[in-house]
Amino acid sequence: MGKLWEKKTKPDPHVIKFTVGKDYILDQRLVKYDCLCSIAHAKMLNKIGVLEKEELMGIVKALKEIMELDKQGKFKIEIQDEDSHTKIENFLVQKLGDVGKKIHTGRSRNDQVLCALRLYYKDELREIERLVNSLIASIKDFIERYKKVKIPGFTHTRKAMVSSIKLWGDSFIEALRDDLKILKSVFNLIDQSPLGTGAGYGIPVLKIDRNYTKKLLGFKRLQRNPMYVQNSRGKFEGEILSALSMIMYDVNKLSSDIIFFSMGDVGIFKIPEEFTTGSSIMPHKKNPDVFEIARSK
Repeated sequence: MGKLWEKKTKPDPHVIKFTVGKDYILDQRLVKYDCLCSIAHAKMLNKIGVLEKEELMGIVKALKEIMELDKQGKFKIEIQDEDSHTKIENFLVQKLGDVGKKIHTGRSRNDQVLCALRLYYKDELREIERLVNSLIASIKDFIERYKKVKIPGFTHTRKAMVSSIKLWGDSFIEALRDDLKILKSVFNLIDQSPLGTGAGYGIPVLKIDRNYTKKLLGFKRLQRNPMYVQNSRGKFEGEILSALSMIMYDVNKLSSDIIFFSMGDVGIFKIPEEFTTGSSIMPHKKNPDVFEIARSK
């Protein structure tokens, strides 16, 4: 079947290969979220009288089937599909005929993909928050066990003053808690619905109920100006990358300290052997590769 934008003239295959690139592979992650956005959009179309109840039920059932197939690894996006949106809509048309085409009423791929991405980002940021909290808990357990242990404090990799495991560990807990504040701020920025803004100029010919889809999808608020919705592409992603870089900035320092403290001639820490790798030529080596890789990120 054709692409959502395709007209009578078929595009050259080289054009498709160049413009699609590897997007279709990355879009596999968005199938679930694309379906969730489409379910909300379909319910809104039913609410404003574009879809009949039976049509809505058929579309929702088919979208849930796609989500289940995707979960099982059986809903594969190929290069000829171009993206998740085309693959999903073609599936709906195959299942439901012309009813499947109605899902695109009052919607552009522009607001469609932004909506799916926002839901994806929210889930991923929640998972990152969980992992950071898990790291904080592990550091707290560690310093509780060794809080009375004194260690050298170093400047310029030279012993400088008396320090302690507690002072050292607490510095990372405080840093990571600040990182979580930054992460929460970015989450709040992302938590606004772009759905219903079309390709940048709204949907003036339909009484789109954006507040309804916002509520269904669990967004905190609307991103109101349709032109800003499109202009925010890359801006929100930049904020995410900035927040993640702050986390990795502190993970880098933590990893660097563990590597330094576990050096044989420093001897403050000993890394368990199961967390090290070996050498292909020197059998005595126990390399801190895990921390070296974490440091490099």
